[in-house]
Amino acid sequence: MSDRKGSAFAGVGVAIVTPFTDGKLDVAKLKTQIEFQIASGTHFLVPCGTTGESPTLTHDEHERVISEVIQLSSGRCKVMAGTGSNCTAEALRLTRWAQKEGADASLQVAPYYNKPTQKGFYEHFKAIAEDVGIPHCVYNIPGRSAKNIEPETIARLAELPNITMVKEATGSLDQCSQILNSTNLTVLSGDDSLTLPMMSIGAQGVISVAGNIVPKDLLAMVAAALAGDFGAAAALHHKLFPLCRDMLSLATNPIPVKGAMKLLGRDSGELRLPMTELESDEFSKLRKTLTTYGLL
Repeated sequence: MSDRKGSAFAGVGVAIVTPFTDGKLDVAKLKTQIEFQIASGTHFLVPCGTTGESPTLTHDEHERVISEVIQLSSGRCKVMAGTGSNCTAEALRLTRWAQKEGADASLQVAPYYNKPTQKGFYEHFKAIAEDVGIPHCVYNIPGRSAKNIEPETIARLAELPNITMVKEATGSLDQCSQILNSTNLTVLSGDDSLTLPMMSIGAQGVISVAGNIVPKDLLAMVAAALAGDFGAAAALHHKLFPLCRDMLSLATNPIPVKGAMKLLGRDSGELRLPMTELESDEFSKLRKTLTTYGLL
């Protein structure tokens, strides 16, 4: 699988949260998070994705988060900047910014809400790939974007030299199989609980939410799977599975993971509307989940 485009990003990327204090970006907490991830051995950081509450960031904040993560990681860890948008011109502007600042790759979410045709998807990603020369990861998450990028469209996109990866968050192993079968793209799981099943058919890693709190266990599972030791990987999968299931099912991402970081003393847990904190009974369930895992 190592000859696939994008295999430099095989492993674990963490979709980091954006820390806020009193409604404003908290760069000090961002730095603490980055140091935690680098010390854990995380392969690459993904700022300004779904987990980073990118829809609520101003344009200036979006650019600043990308710049700060690149500067703070200072070459110790790759950065795949979330620069996608449902407006092609906006995605181009952000992606040019990320390239200028030194991002190693971009994460390009499927245009959401306006529901383009498959031709529209293709032309959107093609415009970005032809304009900005860094590697790009197409992020297919129909549960959020309201429409699937069909495997045939991804196969067409794979012919573009610097579209090198897909973050596969459809929940469909058949779609994952079809992409692996028909392209030479690197496939990364977009769903923590499906990472090992996807790797068993040829995916090469994950862009993780749970990695915000348990990066070392995820790294160990993915390393075992990449080495072909699926017995060890399965044991870690079954350790991680209840945490991912019970934490991430409490509310929309990133509400539960920010709640977990708050309980672990790693972040304020502050969210921006329309995201709201967990209710007290949900916090109790989350505390129990973290305790069962051994984090509290």
